[in-house]
Amino acid sequence: MNNEYLTVSDINKIIKYTIEGNEELRSVYLKGEISNLKFHGRGHLYFSLKDETSKINAVMFNYARSLVNYIPKDGDSVLVHGRIGVYEIGGSYQIYVDEMSLDGVGNLYVLFEELKKKLAKEGLFDKEHKQKIKRVPRKIGVITAPTGAAVRDIISTINKRFPMTEIYLFPTLVQGENAAKNIVKMIELANTFDDIDTIILGRGGGSIEDLWAFNEEIVARSIYNSRIPIISGVGHEIDFTISDFVADLRAPTPTGAALLATPDIEEVRRYFKNAMSRAHSSIDNIIFSYNQLLNKYKSNYILNNPIRLYEMKIQKIDNLYDRLNNYINNYLDNYKHIIDKYKSNYILNNPKMLYEIKSQKISMLKENIGKLANKTIENNLNRVNTLKLKLELLNPKNIIDKGYSIVYKDNEIIKDINTLKINDEINIMVKNGKITANVKGVSKNE
Repeated sequence: MNNEYLTVSDINKIIKYTIEGNEELRSVYLKGEISNLKFHGRGHLYFSLKDETSKINAVMFNYARSLVNYIPKDGDSVLVHGRIGVYEIGGSYQIYVDEMSLDGVGNLYVLFEELKKKLAKEGLFDKEHKQKIKRVPRKIGVITAPTGAAVRDIISTINKRFPMTEIYLFPTLVQGENAAKNIVKMIELANTFDDIDTIILGRGGGSIEDLWAFNEEIVARSIYNSRIPIISGVGHEIDFTISDFVADLRAPTPTGAALLATPDIEEVRRYFKNAMSRAHSSIDNIIFSYNQLLNKYKSNYILNNPIRLYEMKIQKIDNLYDRLNNYINNYLDNYKHIIDKYKSNYILNNPKMLYEIKSQKISMLKENIGKLANKTIENNLNRVNTLKLKLELLNPKNIIDKGYSIVYKDNEIIKDINTLKINDEINIMVKNGKITANVKGVSKNE
């Protein structure tokens, strides 16, 4: 019974012989995009080739890779030759590549990336250069092919969303050799219209070759220099062109560009309906408030009896008049009292008396100053006599007159015998002269 079952290795070998025995699979040419590329340490390449819906594993051994004159990378669109085989251990089939070259489309991707880096470095993609799309446009310029689904979708979408907007169509080639120049010409023409608020630049989907006009540098610079803001709606949502990066706004499709360029008329209607409702409510509230205020004024006692207001003002004026009179009278009485005080003042009525008082005061000051000066002089004379007496007592001449003498050495008085030595010359001051002598001996007086 077990003999009916095959092993995994057996089935993989059968598949391997079946596939590798097929003549058509021994030499195949494939076109695809490289993904999951891995460089093995021994120089082999492992990667996948894919298109829009499928992929196949691929391997390129180092002897074949040495014949390739460029370094492949993920995203490259390539043309390869090889054979289809089965890797038994993994149970998977793959293509063993022996030749590989860049596809023409792959070259376009290289050009695309190079231009993208160049323009990004110059700042053409920077947000600060993006213009704001007008929310409610009066007129929209549409630059696209005059026929086809793209122009129909754009026009129908604008007319459906905001039919008040006028559409100016600037027909242009959207692919081919002269498409880029034609697009630039239409952008420049649209910029001569002062009343166009927004420009839609669009076309339907296609291959990278079909969309290449929107990757040209002259188109990118024309979009950047446009006075009117431009929405780019080129290809499908997965397609990206240089125009998308330079434009003020990128839409995933031409229809999406029309959606971004216009407000929804239904939303506008709802907005105005809500605004009108809020305005009516606000007006009703204001009218209600003023009616309440009017009713309050109508029931006001003063307004219904204006004479009362007049009477109140008259009474207030009378009170102010009385207060003013009282203030003036008090002010006058105060100054009258001051004047009476001055009038009864003895000094003011007898000004000579003021002179006599000042004269007496001056005489007393002179007498006091004289006494003080005499006393000061007397005290100073007493101090001088005392100092004179002390000086006389301290005068060394008076001591010499009494029979004493003073001994000098080198013009200094000798106070200590230890300062003298044998044969020192000394001077002895006596009453009537000076004696010069030499020291013969020194003895201490015990």
